[in-house]
Amino acid sequence: MAEQSRGEEVLLTGATGFVGGALYPVLEEAGYRVRCATRNPDRAAQRWPGRRWVELDVEVPSSVRTALEGCQKAYYLIHRMVDSPDFEERETRAAMTFLDAATEAGVERIVYLGGIKPLAEPARHLRSRLVTGAILRSGEVTTVELRASMIIGPGSASWQMVRDVATRLPVMLFPKWLNNRMEPVAIEDVTVALKAALEMEVDKSRWFAIPGPERLSFRECIERVCDQIGNRPVMIGVPVLTPRLSSYWLRFVTGTDYHLARALAEGLKDDLVAESDEFWELIGHEDLMSYDEAVRRALSQEEPHRNAFERAIHAAIGRERSGQ
Repeated sequence: MAEQSRGEEVLLTGATGFVGGALYPVLEEAGYRVRCATRNPDRAAQRWPGRRWVELDVEVPSSVRTALEGCQKAYYLIHRMVDSPDFEERETRAAMTFLDAATEAGVERIVYLGGIKPLAEPARHLRSRLVTGAILRSGEVTTVELRASMIIGPGSASWQMVRDVATRLPVMLFPKWLNNRMEPVAIEDVTVALKAALEMEVDKSRWFAIPGPERLSFRECIERVCDQIGNRPVMIGVPVLTPRLSSYWLRFVTGTDYHLARALAEGLKDDLVAESDEFWELIGHEDLMSYDEAVRRALSQEEPHRNAFERAIHAAIGRERSGQ
């Protein structure tokens, strides 16, 4: 694949984000000419001076057309975790703008990363992701949509929420919705999937789930992190704590932006499990990283940047437990 891809121009939207940042070196190594898109290329170039940057704002159609000009393939890794009344309308309009510009530019493949569809009515941020995927798959450009639940890695908002709850609290509330299940997947496996989706042969637009190897409740996810860091908070059952109320609690505990905390909590109100894991077999990548190994890697990469206050808390908890 690397020889076939050498010289192809690929637009990487979301290049300054968690997934885009992890995907860039994978594409570079494969021989693609990666064009990184951002609303502020000057600022991005200061942080990542070795990359090619182009301005793109999905709400400015002319910038989208310019960014896509000459590209054979493109990634759509854009999703704004905001809480405005017209949020879904803006997301829909942005996807349509991108699809129109990609069609006009003669793009051959779009790859989009969305979220797992729950059995019940999805929360509006997840619903918006599903609508975005449907829009991109509705056009002339062959689009491969991948759907993931929680992605484990430094910079993932859902992972950071789990990590903060596990590391900061000696006691935590345990709302009923923490029993809902998901299939966390390591960012290393996600980047493999995203590259494969760019290269795989498909005769029409399709979507695939990319579940991790284990089906865990959100509570189990937290407990497994606690096992690795040596902190086991006391969990107090609070069955009436709704996702909306939980967002206030998460905002206080984790330091997560309120709107982001609310979107994440509301997204956990139902199971987020895949109907199939056929994609991994299709691309020949079935040896997925375990949840525990993904957590270990994420924690080790974040360790140099951990807050001194958190380290002090861990030390105090350790002394308390040892009777010192």
